[in-house]
Amino acid sequence: MATTSADMERHGAAPLPRRRGAMLIGGSLVGAVGGDTFVSRNPATGEAVGEAPNGTVADAEQAIASARRAFDNTAWSTDVELRIRCLDQLHAALVARSDDLRELTIAEVGATRASTEGPHLDGPIGIARYYADLLQTYSLTEDLGEIEYMGMRNQRWVEREAAGVVGAIIAYNYPTQLALAKLIPALAAGCTVILKAAPDTPLITLALGQAIAECTDIPAGVVNVISSTDPEVGAVLTTSPDVDVVTFTGSTATGRKIMAAASSTIKKVFLELGGKSAMIVLDDADFPTAAMMAAFMITSHAGQGCALTSRILVPRRRRDEIVDLLKQNLDMVTYGDPADPGTYMGPLISERQRAKVHGMVERAIQDGATLVTGGKTIEGQGYFYEPTLLIDVDPDSEIAQEEIFGPVLAVLAYDDEDDAVAIANNSIYGLSGAVLGSHDRAVAVARRVRTGTFSINGGNYAGPDSPFGGYKQSGVGREMGVAGLEEFLERKTFAAVIG
Repeated sequence: MATTSADMERHGAAPLPRRRGAMLIGGSLVGAVGGDTFVSRNPATGEAVGEAPNGTVADAEQAIASARRAFDNTAWSTDVELRIRCLDQLHAALVARSDDLRELTIAEVGATRASTEGPHLDGPIGIARYYADLLQTYSLTEDLGEIEYMGMRNQRWVEREAAGVVGAIIAYNYPTQLALAKLIPALAAGCTVILKAAPDTPLITLALGQAIAECTDIPAGVVNVISSTDPEVGAVLTTSPDVDVVTFTGSTATGRKIMAAASSTIKKVFLELGGKSAMIVLDDADFPTAAMMAAFMITSHAGQGCALTSRILVPRRRRDEIVDLLKQNLDMVTYGDPADPGTYMGPLISERQRAKVHGMVERAIQDGATLVTGGKTIEGQGYFYEPTLLIDVDPDSEIAQEEIFGPVLAVLAYDDEDDAVAIANNSIYGLSGAVLGSHDRAVAVARRVRTGTFSINGGNYAGPDSPFGGYKQSGVGREMGVAGLEEFLERKTFAAVIG
């Protein structure tokens, strides 16, 4: 739970934090109305990293009004060359500031140093480069040709134009990736944006706003970045009639509420929600490789990833062999200080999240699952949890159905390929998945599993040019790639009488 400055005063004040973030509203770096702040803590130590403005509903309304004015009254939505130049500038600024952003990501998010060289920082920075380049070749018009209608010649065409003001709300786990995957394509499309930081990791998102304010020619109000612990601040973005599009990454439960709230103004809604992805190990797979991949995937960022494969489906007659390999690999995972280059797994984001993970593991054991390794909180400072392996898991149980967001892997045995596919699809989610085995069999199985992304024999689908999103209750729409740009575009069809 976030600690506000008012809480600190009541409990006898804490040491002054090292960083002080600022919101970006209307082109200015500002504090919250009333001046309240909240502390962001290092999940590896519990110590304060810094403090962020505790924005109010009034701040959110000011940011919305600023974005609305910028969309309606500036050339941002129509000047493609300006957008390309500004995305170039933003990319250069993020590269130049990457050392500082890296240390902040390690301290605030609990990301390991190695992961900042991939999905936590260096990879997302490339999103700006991709969309700046895409805008130079992407056609915003489509010629439909001529037709004759009632004796008259008609020329018809389609133009793509910016969808309007975007409210973007992100989760804590990969804040830079989530922020840039929403912000950059929205800007490329010509939209203006209000980006709300996650309360657990506000400083890294506010740092993006600072880079925009200090290093780019993006007009005032085009980008607004706010932070708050008040749920009503996010609610304003989903209900305001001046917001045209809402894009949200987080839990499916919250996504349902956002979709319902946005319905009152019939907004476009993009949702990137939860997952309960399955890795299917076929009987002709390389078992040591499969076990290594499964173990190190579920412990990357301490399991705090919506697309991670938290279920591993194995042939029943080879289960014990694969379980032994999984245990060996999980026991090799190094965890601790994320700043240490030798650390593979860092902490969970908070004590609240660690308690949630441990509660789910305990309930799974009570429901009949067998604990093979792990299953305990790690004593000492920080919010660490042991890499955990469960077997004898009922496919319909909570641990096999609900998102954990922790380093917990559930083993489910299957009888044949049809059974494996049925178990994989036995979920309200459909975000991602994986399969290992001979190529043709693996591809055939992958095509039967209802998810938005899929890895075959370790294939990496992630990248700025690769659409990401889910089926079923894992979300609506796609981020990244051309599809991600088009989420923020509207199509207008024209017809003109000629001749």
